[in-house]
Amino acid sequence: MKSIIRSLSKSNDFKQLILGKKKVNKYSTICFKKLSNKDNRKFNISFVVKKKIGNAVMRNKAKRRLRNIIHNISKDLKINLNYSYLLIVKKNLVQDKYQNVKNILYEEFNNIK
Repeated sequence: MKSIIRSLSKSNDFKQLILGKKKVNKYSTICFKKLSNKDNRKFNISFVVKKKIGNAVMRNKAKRRLRNIIHNISKDLKINLNYSYLLIVKKNLVQDKYQNVKNILYEEFNNIK
């Protein structure tokens, strides 16, 4: 899939996404919703890593892992570009193996239609 990956920037978009549909798993909570002002050729996704996860090194590690996984998912799966996505990270994501996290997120994004 050839799409541009963009992050959300408006506070209003984050508030709308939190009120949308949710998929919860061991590593993250995926919030997704159709936003009215969204360009359907762009893949809008943002990551939220709270300070509870750890210091800045751990939070950045979590975001790097997620960016890499999402990049692979956007190549392999047909993701619904009508939705905007918000991933809220849980502490298990940093502690578990990369392959386990990748498999779970592949399943979750495959189920979102």
